[in-house]
Amino acid sequence: MQRRVELIIVGGGLTGLSLAIACAASGIEVAVIDREDPAGMMAEPYDGRTTAIAEGSKQVLDAIGLWPLVAASAEPILEIRVADGGSLLFLHYHHRDLGTAPLGYIVENRALRRALFERARALPSLLHLAPLAVERVERAAAAVLAHLADGSVLKGELVAACDGRRSPLRRAARIRTVEWDYPQTGIVCTVGHALDHRGIAVEHFLPAGPFAILPMTGRRSSIVWTERAALAPAILALDEAGFHAELARRFGDFLGEIEVAGPRWSYPLALLHAERYVAPRLALVGDAAHVIHPIAGQGLNLGIRDIATLAELVVDARRLGLDIGDMTILARYERRRRFDNLTLAAVTDGLNRLFSNTVPPVMLARDLGLALVDKLPPMKRLFMRHAMGMLGDRPRLARGEPL
Repeated sequence: MQRRVELIIVGGGLTGLSLAIACAASGIEVAVIDREDPAGMMAEPYDGRTTAIAEGSKQVLDAIGLWPLVAASAEPILEIRVADGGSLLFLHYHHRDLGTAPLGYIVENRALRRALFERARALPSLLHLAPLAVERVERAAAAVLAHLADGSVLKGELVAACDGRRSPLRRAARIRTVEWDYPQTGIVCTVGHALDHRGIAVEHFLPAGPFAILPMTGRRSSIVWTERAALAPAILALDEAGFHAELARRFGDFLGEIEVAGPRWSYPLALLHAERYVAPRLALVGDAAHVIHPIAGQGLNLGIRDIATLAELVVDARRLGLDIGDMTILARYERRRRFDNLTLAAVTDGLNRLFSNTVPPVMLARDLGLALVDKLPPMKRLFMRHAMGMLGDRPRLARGEPL
């Protein structure tokens, strides 16, 4: 059986479903092919994983009808304090330096997934095929054919690869990547604490890598702990008391007594950038196109900017009666997203290397650099706007405008 749609999206994670909703809300016929079972994911217990949503990304989610569904579980980031280990020199960002909007938000992944499923079900032009796998995708001159594991076939004009860092679609298209693994592992968990965080995010740069404390709703914080890859397995294998002791040693006592709430998670850290974002009738989106170090919490925010740009181009092309898979449109998507993604990949890689360096002259230079930026309001505001996703070529959704 063959079914025709306009846009085929492979991958139903946060990126894939967000792109589907952005396009379907404007009338594009979209099919999302998702290996995961939505019913199981909707019923999953609390796992403590979170995502940092920049103010610009919040504008996108609001414009496509998602933000009202997650707002209650989103904790605003009002201040960010950056310190180099135990140095007395630091960098402090405050949302009032730019206006009234928060610098960003911390949202539980579980809340985001539930909001995505709820919004997707409400859109008649969105077909969510799950759990289902893609066996192969044929990209011809005039159409795309996605052959599914249940024997059915989807025919469309464009396929969006939202299938992650190891993207099978990217590999099948023979798009090469520049990539390397960091000698670091990310450890993620949630802690409860005795005192109120007051919406303050803290990032300590330790010799092994950054240790971030991110405010969640209630007296809770999300921990993103970068550790040496050789040491991380031993830390993860500790019993509750041992893990708590290692965590508390890095966390400090500024929020009083802490307690780990929920499971621990870990993942290897890497950098990846695709040499091309597009091929005939194919667009790479999110982690399929780029993966960066989590030092600035910008991974999903880059993907959301990809989504906002591609959705705008696809919707505008359809309104003009054009083929949404035309290479002219795809080339425009690549041009608009490449510089932003490359810049942030370079910045996060450079910061990680700089702040993981224990050579005394380098340590002194970076501490003085933090203090200098803190004393230069124009530079601070520039960095803040960039981190908030409020600079550069912003598509309509990122300005809070409908498509």
